[in-house]
Amino acid sequence: MKIVHICLCGAMTDGFNYQENVITKYHKRMEYDVTIIASQWIWDSAGKLQKTDTTDYINDDGVKMVRLPIKHGTVNSRLKTYPNLYGAVEKEQPDILFIHDCQFLDIRKLAVYARKHPSVRVYVDNHVDYSNGAHGWLSRNLLHKGLWRICVKKIEPYVTKFYGVLPARVEFLKEMYGLPANKCELLVMGADDELVEKAASTRETIRNKYDIQSDDFLVVTGGKINQFRPETLELMSAVAESKYRRIKMLIFGSVEETLKPRFDSLCKNDRLQFVGWQNVENTYCLMNAADLIVFPGLHSVMWEQAVALGIPCVFRDIEGFHHVDLGGNAVFLKDVTEDSLKKTIEDLYSSPDEYRRMKDIASRKGMQYFSYKNISKRSIEK
Repeated sequence: MKIVHICLCGAMTDGFNYQENVITKYHKRMEYDVTIIASQWIWDSAGKLQKTDTTDYINDDGVKMVRLPIKHGTVNSRLKTYPNLYGAVEKEQPDILFIHDCQFLDIRKLAVYARKHPSVRVYVDNHVDYSNGAHGWLSRNLLHKGLWRICVKKIEPYVTKFYGVLPARVEFLKEMYGLPANKCELLVMGADDELVEKAASTRETIRNKYDIQSDDFLVVTGGKINQFRPETLELMSAVAESKYRRIKMLIFGSVEETLKPRFDSLCKNDRLQFVGWQNVENTYCLMNAADLIVFPGLHSVMWEQAVALGIPCVFRDIEGFHHVDLGGNAVFLKDVTEDSLKKTIEDLYSSPDEYRRMKDIASRKGMQYFSYKNISKRSIEK
């Protein structure tokens, strides 16, 4: 069976651990014939957009990549179009079309293709919600309830299922685009089973590498530390000022220049270590070495990865993002301050019975729910 994944809304970068990377990897592992049709835009190692001239090749997961040129602008242009899209899909002759995100004009071409090929099953997912899109009146009413709603309605008759990758994104599909509830479903993002398995054996190695003792209580956080996630600095300060000397912290990721002076000052504390930007495999290993993983800012794909690793977590409390709570493995903070973070971490450190209860739930349920191998199978069920 041939599955063609359409990744044309944003940059698609080989080697990342985003949903489109890992689902296609496991569809290939399931011995399907898999192609990704994407733009020519990728993220470079410095986190900047760049255009690649490589167009047709096989990626490291054995998946065929077809990269299409944009008529005008870059992949961030709202009104971008791909002149070669229809022909590229027709050449691949898919049995299943899996469209990642629906906010692009050329989804109408895919609707035409689906109408002409009624045997093709179509799935569409959505990665947009009110926290990362539709902020202002113009965006909400003209772009989403206007233009994108028109585009989504073109493809709707041919779609087997619309997936929101978070509960908030399921609601967004229904509220913004007027889609029927019976066509909308949650398909969570998850963790790469192979990387979780590899990380399982590295806990002691990582802790030894960074001089973390067996009786230290290690907090780990990371990702892009920028104007959208400044709460990481409050977390660092909370650990630095804790009355418990055994609470230590590892931070990985990149730091925006405007935040670096305070960030660098906090890193002078001997209980905090910044280990820089890490590749995907290393982020799994670093998180697996933690006693507690804390993400005090906006959602990222690492929330689901952290839960899948079976580690108790602390998250910012955001409406529509409680899917990472599997019955007590996570604490949610409405008021994210240095004081609230310090109290939460210290309470867990000084309450071993409560911590063990969270750890037990996380260990039993985390990977079971957030396995990308299982998510990939479910994504193309009828």
